[in-house]
Amino acid sequence: MGRAIPLLIVAACAWTQALAQPAPEAPGVRTDKAPVRAQRFLAVTANPHATDAAHAVLVRGGSAVDAAIAAQLVLGLVEPQSSGIGGGAFMLVHDARRARLHAYDGRETAPAAASAGRFLKPDGTPMAFREAVATGLAVGVPGVVRMLGLAHAKHGRLAWAELFAPAIALAEGGFRVSPRLATLIAADRQLKGDARASAYFHDAEGRPLAAGTLLRNPAYASTLRTLAREGADAFYRGPIADDVVATVRGHAAHPGDLTHADLAGYRAIEREPVCGVYRRHRVCGMPPPSSGGTTVLAILGMLEPYDVASMGPASFWSVHFMSEAGRLAFADRNAFVADPAFADVPAGIVDPDYLRERSRLIRATASLGRAAPGDPPRERARKVAYASADAAELPSTSHLSIVDGDGNAAAMTTSIEDAFGSRLMTAGGFLLNNQLTDFSFEPAVDGKPVANRVEPRKRPRSSMAPTIVYDPAGRVRLVVGSPGGSSIINYVTKAILATVDWKLDPQAAVALPNFGSRNGPVELEQDTAVAALADRLRALGHDVSVLPLTSGAGAILRERGTWAGGADPRREGTARGERP
Repeated sequence: MGRAIPLLIVAACAWTQALAQPAPEAPGVRTDKAPVRAQRFLAVTANPHATDAAHAVLVRGGSAVDAAIAAQLVLGLVEPQSSGIGGGAFMLVHDARRARLHAYDGRETAPAAASAGRFLKPDGTPMAFREAVATGLAVGVPGVVRMLGLAHAKHGRLAWAELFAPAIALAEGGFRVSPRLATLIAADRQLKGDARASAYFHDAEGRPLAAGTLLRNPAYASTLRTLAREGADAFYRGPIADDVVATVRGHAAHPGDLTHADLAGYRAIEREPVCGVYRRHRVCGMPPPSSGGTTVLAILGMLEPYDVASMGPASFWSVHFMSEAGRLAFADRNAFVADPAFADVPAGIVDPDYLRERSRLIRATASLGRAAPGDPPRERARKVAYASADAAELPSTSHLSIVDGDGNAAAMTTSIEDAFGSRLMTAGGFLLNNQLTDFSFEPAVDGKPVANRVEPRKRPRSSMAPTIVYDPAGRVRLVVGSPGGSSIINYVTKAILATVDWKLDPQAAVALPNFGSRNGPVELEQDTAVAALADRLRALGHDVSVLPLTSGAGAILRERGTWAGGADPRREGTARGERP
């Protein structure tokens, strides 16, 4: 505690000096939607069909996990560019009866035959991302079905098979292609490289499906019927597994090496959530191999000494301070976070004292520029000195937030990585992921190993950040997450600041303009009010990029004994619950 007081004084003095210059008004909140309010249960997902499926399960007395399963199965059909049973996911589950939080890891794994040089060309240089993504080499062992089975066994209330009914009905009867899906199909040039994907996403003349087209997927319905009848094991053994292996190994140019043994050996993992305290709120997220939980906590921990509330939502000062904290947090993320079964991830990366020391590097008068990793405390002596390296993480992911009638909550972020994943479609009607491109393509830098390099059976680092925040009384206050690649971390952090510091409702929080730094330029969302801050930030020494930052956050907030939900207006998400 004694170290915190001087830091608070330094922070206060620095910020007071900075405020001597006139500051512009805080940008307005970008939404014309009101939050959806509910008394007992509420679901927020990325697509109206998935929200309706989750809501139907909750009406029947299903648990938050039951509703999440039903929603995921529908999302894989109506939002195939973002997630599906050919991908992976992370899920936090708050068990209200036991007052316990669970963290489930359904991240994909590399095949047993994978080597560190998987994405290196014959001359030893790394492939370009676009060379690797739409190939069998990019496909990891899918984990979402196994994870959902594990979560259902522990938290399910309705029968497993019941949860498949909405997706089966929609796959057989058809759904209308949404404007967002139509736009993404038309923009993607690699879908035509796979015969099944091309036939599914294009009409008889080879033209991309137009918005409003009725799209049926009887093959997916058949796959779901098998899983409903036989359970999650049916994905990892038998005809579905045969189909997955054949699809991966059948790529003409770059076949993958995934085997039946890889599928049969896959296990979802229950891990200990990573938690910290921010403004007396307990903030909990996913531990490694996701970097989401640790990096969100690191940014919040470095902002704790500063009066973020007085800075105002998405103002010049809140953008500057959050971006500087982001630089420092991402520097540590890139250097230290990887699959904990393979890398010595320091527990001290979220240590409050360490974060206060890192926070001392933030100045109100100038940007840090590119931040260097710190030296977080470790429980044991450092075994390996890792090189700092990033990896491509694309924003085509999905998130859902759900609370049920008994106060249980689920936050699940789910992905096949790039838009349409590897573009490899199975005969079973679902796309396969390209998650292995989330590994660093270079296994070593300057003679030092990269923590997130490819290794057999390893899980690639992620930025997915499903988060549950508890109020000072220990009650669930906020259930939140977002798609967005490594920008997920900034989107989730922004939502927490918006609800805890700036007292915004969840709809306003997710709609607030996006901003932050991933230890590169300050990124400001184009066509929003924060873009007007660019010149002032450059005057502090920031490199600035103004670009689309298409989050897809879903948030549920406890407000005066009821729930309020907000869906990001940048995508197609909706919120639906029982009326108060």
